[in-house]
Amino acid sequence: MLALKIENLGKRYLLHHHRETRIYDVLGNFVHRLGRRIRHPFAERSIPQGSEEFWALRNLTLDIEQGERVAFVGHNGAGKSTLLKLLSRITDPTEGRIGIKGRVASLLEVGTGFHPDLTGRENIYLNAAILGMRVQEIRKNFNDIVEFSGVEKFLDTPVKRYSSGMYVRLAFAIAAHLSSEILIVDEVLAVGDMEFQKKCMGKMDEISHKEGRTILFVSHNMGAVLQLCNRVVCLESGKQVFDTVNVVDGVQKYMSMSQRKANDAEWHNPGDKYENEYFKPLRFGLYNANGEVNFASVSREDELYVEIEGIVKKPDEKLCVGYALHTIEGTLLYWTYHSDQVGSTDEIPTLDGHVCLRSRVPLEQLNLGEKRLDLAIRVYGGDWIAVPGGTKPLSVSFNLEGPLNKSPYCVLRRSGPMAINAGWKIREA
Repeated sequence: MLALKIENLGKRYLLHHHRETRIYDVLGNFVHRLGRRIRHPFAERSIPQGSEEFWALRNLTLDIEQGERVAFVGHNGAGKSTLLKLLSRITDPTEGRIGIKGRVASLLEVGTGFHPDLTGRENIYLNAAILGMRVQEIRKNFNDIVEFSGVEKFLDTPVKRYSSGMYVRLAFAIAAHLSSEILIVDEVLAVGDMEFQKKCMGKMDEISHKEGRTILFVSHNMGAVLQLCNRVVCLESGKQVFDTVNVVDGVQKYMSMSQRKANDAEWHNPGDKYENEYFKPLRFGLYNANGEVNFASVSREDELYVEIEGIVKKPDEKLCVGYALHTIEGTLLYWTYHSDQVGSTDEIPTLDGHVCLRSRVPLEQLNLGEKRLDLAIRVYGGDWIAVPGGTKPLSVSFNLEGPLNKSPYCVLRRSGPMAINAGWKIREA
């Protein structure tokens, strides 16, 4: 049964490249446009001089079944939020049509539908009514909404004093407990903490499987997409690039859409920004067995090495130089420092002067797909020079292609971030 039918949907905006500063010019142009619309109400509107048309979305056709959990992915400006606003009836399409069966609950921006001077309690009734909930239904779900949101202590406080995280908690709790057939969620959940995000994902999974509700989900968190969704639609420049029910392949295809550049495999310090009194990194990159920069994809049988070159300005045994390996979705796989070998036969002496450290990447233990390496440098107990997983980590990346191994029964990517060969043997009974 169809929950949504989208046919040749498009949304156009006008971009103005000049500003009319004289009041009589503004009024004159307004009167001229108004008179033209009155005289010719059905005429196609022309583009004003000094403006150009911009299609945020165009020629989009989709059929979405009831109970599907659809992720819309794409880079910023791809048209994802525009599409959700059209489906939520916040704005009207320029062309095409949308067929919706059932009620829609939307969570697009922090505090949407809230009045800042009303309390949390009052806004529950206000926001729920805006979303189409009857008074009896609100009263029935009130305690569940409050419990899920976790704002009981501040229920009678004006929401203008809420943090953005509290806003989201309350807004999502209302939308999730509304008896709607379609739930639309934009990137807004990223505002909440990890515990609440996990709670929201569990709730969306529950209402989709148990109640058969349709979920339309926009997120840059590919881990959340893999966990929740059973279909991926990719948009780029307002147009559909692909639509697949193979979520793993869809995520990998989206993450690999951008052509790899030279600096994806090698980073050079542009100046004196990344250093302290102990260490200055000069180079961080991925290289093959011959020491050449690895720009291409690799297989599990290849040799891939990480090299970190730098200058030790002040030798200290607590200096730790290494990297953290993540999946492209952001899942940390492992973290390693050169100092991990202290106390072993392979222990590296205290670093001094111009050094170049090399480490092999264990490709045979990794799952297929794009991987990201973040530079990690610090003096233990002191300040960081390079922090993995931060807002702007110093990163390089590579793509691990199949087959997974030589077995004809296991050539594709496995579920989960790792694909370990555990060294199976037959033991005599």
